[in-house]
Amino acid sequence: MPGAGFQRTQIEFHGRTLTIETGRMAKQAGGAALVQFGETVVLVTATASGSPREGIDFFPLTCDYQEKTFAAGKIPGGFFKREGRPAEKEILTSRLIDRPIRPLFPKGFNCETQVIATVLSHDKENDPDVVSMLGASTALVLSDIPFAGPIAAVRVGRIGGKFLINPTTSQLPESDVNIIVAGSRDAIVMVEGGCQMLPEAVVLEALFTAHEALQPLLTLQEELQRAVGKQKRTVVPPSVDATLEKRVRETALPVLRNALAKTVKQERYAALDAAHDDVVAQLSADAPERAKEIGSLFDRLKKSVFREAIVHDKRRIDGRGLADVRPISCEVEVLPRTHGSALFTRGETQALVVTTLGTSSDEQKIDALIGETYKKFMLHYNFPPYSTGEVKFLRSPGRREIGHGALAERALLPVLPAEEDFPYTIRIVSEVLESNGSSSMATVCGGSLSLMAAGVPVKSAVAGVAMGLIKEGDEIRVLSDILGDEDHLGDMDFKIAGTDQGVTAVQMDIKIGGVNRAVMQQALEQARAARLHILGVMGSTLAKPRTELSTYAPRIVTIHIKQDRIRDLIGPGGKVIRGIVEETGVKIDVEDDGTVYVASADGESMQKAIDKIRAITAEAEVGKVYRGTVRKIVDFGAFVEIFPGTDGLVHISQLAHERVRKVSDVVNEGDVIDVKVLEVDKSGKIRLSRKETLKRPEGEEARQ
Repeated sequence: MPGAGFQRTQIEFHGRTLTIETGRMAKQAGGAALVQFGETVVLVTATASGSPREGIDFFPLTCDYQEKTFAAGKIPGGFFKREGRPAEKEILTSRLIDRPIRPLFPKGFNCETQVIATVLSHDKENDPDVVSMLGASTALVLSDIPFAGPIAAVRVGRIGGKFLINPTTSQLPESDVNIIVAGSRDAIVMVEGGCQMLPEAVVLEALFTAHEALQPLLTLQEELQRAVGKQKRTVVPPSVDATLEKRVRETALPVLRNALAKTVKQERYAALDAAHDDVVAQLSADAPERAKEIGSLFDRLKKSVFREAIVHDKRRIDGRGLADVRPISCEVEVLPRTHGSALFTRGETQALVVTTLGTSSDEQKIDALIGETYKKFMLHYNFPPYSTGEVKFLRSPGRREIGHGALAERALLPVLPAEEDFPYTIRIVSEVLESNGSSSMATVCGGSLSLMAAGVPVKSAVAGVAMGLIKEGDEIRVLSDILGDEDHLGDMDFKIAGTDQGVTAVQMDIKIGGVNRAVMQQALEQARAARLHILGVMGSTLAKPRTELSTYAPRIVTIHIKQDRIRDLIGPGGKVIRGIVEETGVKIDVEDDGTVYVASADGESMQKAIDKIRAITAEAEVGKVYRGTVRKIVDFGAFVEIFPGTDGLVHISQLAHERVRKVSDVVNEGDVIDVKVLEVDKSGKIRLSRKETLKRPEGEEARQ
């Protein structure tokens, strides 16, 4: 039975029941919330260690989202029969939980903190991601962990021009918007999603429709906190020695300004490192124990100088104006044997992006809670350490790589051709070669160019740009095409990708309390101008897709056969289709509906395979003449094979115009003759005629 701390609250939220409860499960966690929406149930806990982690200057937060297969009534596949490494969906949802809450913890709180969301039930209609985000905020609000919440999140869709909040999984395919918006009472704090090339005005309306819709979820959390919330821990902000801060400013300001004036990233970083070391050495000579404190004050001053230049002088560290885009260069077909390649460089950010075309056998199979699905388009993003001049171990892709790849994939997906028009599996790989701001948006631009270079008939070119924000008091500056420093030292990272017709993907993270409608509108309009500029530069390199595929890419021909002939093509144990593949070297994929894909880079081999497939699966057409081989003679006629494995009967009366006494007087086994199909009965038996293919003897028509 629930204990004294048990509390449950429930509302009807856009056509479904939403319930939040606490005090029944996971009572030893710092805070716990069981959230149910429809029949999707997620347990979210928030726990922090009792003492700070020593020797760090960052907040050690970990957010994990995990799907239990029992939630959908499934048993895991594989040998061990238990959940294994996180799937991509789990990684992306972990990021969704982390990003809006991370800025809301006070400075000086350095206790290890962990948020865990566990999907306990999934109805396959209500996605657990936004439910988990609501649960994470609720668990933190109810705990003793200092947290400047609550926040909440909803998904916004649009069908037939009407916005929907938390559309179901079955509704999303009809929606031209799929965006998750997290917000506080007064502002939007995070955005993640995509849309079908929609104008900025529609995107803006979607964001603030979602922000308005999430307000009741904040009220629910506040009611629960008043009822059973724990007393928050006291956090003492780091103290600043005003005298030491003044000495650091006097010593460091001239060298800091000189270092920040260097426009080349590596030169600037080297100058900043040298200035840091010099200032720390000078001021800690008499007090070595204060070296770390002096270094922190130096970093704090660096941030202040950087931001002052933008706010007061409207001058960025690389000399650009606030809305200027860095110089861009584009190259295509930079690699000789790939199907499509592009090198996109914007300032000191560079991505080598390669497109590879495959067949349906190359699709990615995804075993998720909602069931098995297949992906025909994949984008993989790699961020090697040399791209920032660092030395690190190469490991499997981390959360950042997975997240950036998903964003770029979402940006390009709306412009891809329909499967029936272009039946290829498409994989794009982005290798980031240099990084100084928005390598994910460089991946979008390079990905678009590589698709067109590969001959993929995309609907339009796609470009992306990252927008930034500096807010000091009432002064706000929106920056286009931000550098890495402007991301790190600024207040917002707002990535927007799209075509000349509209937006295809958005992602926003913010470090301040949130952004209002006016700032969001300015950022979207400024991003549109930057995007059109970038598309113009890309268009001067490659304005439209190549009309021919690379000679190294497979050609795919689609054949449709009757479903009852699939077994003939496959053969016993796959013998027939395997024989065709071994003889011709092509790839053959057969769908359950009778669609057959034949792929090969060799046109002659492909045609040979197609001829064999058509011969095996051909259907006799009444009235059509075929050239066949006499396989067997009987007293009443001859059996003639018109396709491999398919024969029909030429009755003795249909062998010739004149009367035939003996079949062997006209044809013998092994003879190749022309025959015409007279009839195919319901059982599939074929009646043939040789007589109908022969010219009548002279005078016969007159006698008749």
